[in-house]
Order: sequence, then C-alpha cells, then structure tokens
Amino acid sequence: MNGEREVGAVVRGRWARWCAGVLFAGVSVVVGCRVADTDAITPVAQLLSFLPWLLVPVAAGLLLALVARWWVGLVWGVVVLGLLAWFIEPYGKTVSPDGAPVASFRVLTANVEFGQGTPALVAAVREYRPDVVFVPECEYTCDARLAETLDDDYPHRRVVAGGGSDGSVLLSRFPLRGTDPVPGDLGMPGAVADVRGNAVRLQLAHPMPPVPGQLDLWRRDLGALRDFAADHRDSATIIAGDFNASQDHAAFRRILDTGLYDAARLRGDDRTPTWPARTAPAFGVQIDHVLVSEEFSVREVRFLDLAESDHRALLVDVTLHERERAVRTAP
Repeated sequence: MNGEREVGAVVRGRWARWCAGVLFAGVSVVVGCRVADTDAITPVAQLLSFLPWLLVPVAAGLLLALVARWWVGLVWGVVVLGLLAWFIEPYGKTVSPDGAPVASFRVLTANVEFGQGTPALVAAVREYRPDVVFVPECEYTCDARLAETLDDDYPHRRVVAGGGSDGSVLLSRFPLRGTDPVPGDLGMPGAVADVRGNAVRLQLAHPMPPVPGQLDLWRRDLGALRDFAADHRDSATIIAGDFNASQDHAAFRRILDTGLYDAARLRGDDRTPTWPARTAPAFGVQIDHVLVSEEFSVREVRFLDLAESDHRALLVDVTLHERERAVRTAP
C-alpha cells in the first residue's frame, strides 16, 4: 500500500513539474522577446498584447513547482515573474511643457467597428462635444451619417473613403488644411488644423491588426506612422486612433521614441483596456491611443463605452503650450 502511495506521489510530482515547465517555457519565450525588443512571430506578437495577464500562468506554474518541490523550477518562475513585473511598468517618460498655454481643446477617438457604432458615436459627440474626432472603420454609411448629423458643428473634415474597415474620417471644429494620408493598408487621413491661430498636425492611426499571416503588413503600417512622427517631430502633433498595438509591442514603442507621449500614460491610465469592449474594463488591452507631442499637456482622459462597437472610445482634454524646452521626468 505504501509503495502505491509512493508511486502515485512520484507520478503527481512529475506531472506537476511537467506542467510548470510548459507554463514557464511558454511565458519565457514571450518575455524573452520583450527583453530583446522584438515582436517576433505569431503567436508572440499576439501574446505580447496581453503581457500583464501572463502573470496568471506564471503564478500557476509557481504553485505547481512548489507542490512538486521543484526548486529549480521555483527559481525559474521567480525570475520570469520579476521580468514581467518590470515590463508591466509604464513605458517611457512623462513631459511637463513649461511654455505658456495658448489653447485648450478636446479630442475623441472611436473605432466604430465597420460603422456599426455610428449611432452611439453621434450620441457621444453630442454629449461630450469634442473639438476633433478621429473615426477609424467609418465606412460609407458611417461617413454619410456623420455628414448628415454633424456637419453643422463639424464643418471641416478629411476622409479616406472605403468599405468595412478601410474607411476612416477626421472631423474638426477647427479649419483644416489637407495633407496626404499616411500610406497604409487601411485609411489613415491627416490634416493641419488652425487651432486659434496655432498650427496643429492631426493624423488618424489605423494600421492592420497583427493577425496570423499579416504581421508584415502590421509592422509596415506602424513603421509608416513611426516615419510620419519622425518627419514632423518639430511640429505640434496629435496622432490618434486604433493602433492595433499596445506599449508592449516594439513597433508601437518606436513611435513613442520619436518624441510622442501617450495621453493615457500621462494620466496614469496606460493599462486601462479599450479592446475588446465586451470584457473591458475587467479584461483586455489598450490598443486605442491619443499620442501628443511635447507641446501638449493632458488634463483629463476618459474611456467611453460605445454600443455596437468592439472598441471603447477615448476622450482626452489637452492644452497646447508655446514651444519651449519641455521638462521630462523618468517614469
């Protein structure tokens, strides 16, 4: 009888070690790519989106290693846990413009999921009255609905027309001077706004999603946004939309490294999920962003639920300052 118990204990211990090893190995690959500053290949790029949630399998692995008295595994798990905790911290620095404030306004970005969330967007615009509205996935009927209902309040617009996820619209209370869209597989219109006598460059972001088989397209679109940001680093700039990427993706961090700042990060909300809306805010990832150049301070950030859309909207109050040397602080 004792022999059977001993055999059973050995089998359970081996099973626990094997399961813990599988969990640690899988998470180690993802964390290793984060350390190496690469998005790698499928499924790493997709798993990087949910980096904070990888704490769950690591914790399960640690429990299994403890039950099995697998001390090497415990050390392995603790190291992986420490690296995860390090990289979950907000990326980048904050900024405090020291120039005099010259204009304050409100920005809204809302992916309306193939136009399905257009009625909810119209209601949100009427309630919160943003000055600039970025609308990814605004297909033909969405574009027509916005023109019909909001043209009086938003007489200035830039559109890349398209069906499904291809179309996007930029609405503004401020006069706009059109610019060429950022090249990409989905529509990304842009403009220069005259904000009470100050030129502000506006650019909608909507790269391809990082789905299997399309990572090269996703990287290329994010690279185009990175090049745009680098080319206009001397201008007051806002890039907003559905980036299909989080701060845990190297391709997105390279956009921030041009000198832009994530508005949600500046207000301490960099881990608040925007997708998928049906599980947010309990579970999800922040892939919708408002990025601002160093001339801007951010007063408030709010996340809005839009019926019939799989994304939450992002409402940001910003203040434009005279361009002087900004004060950057470490995270």
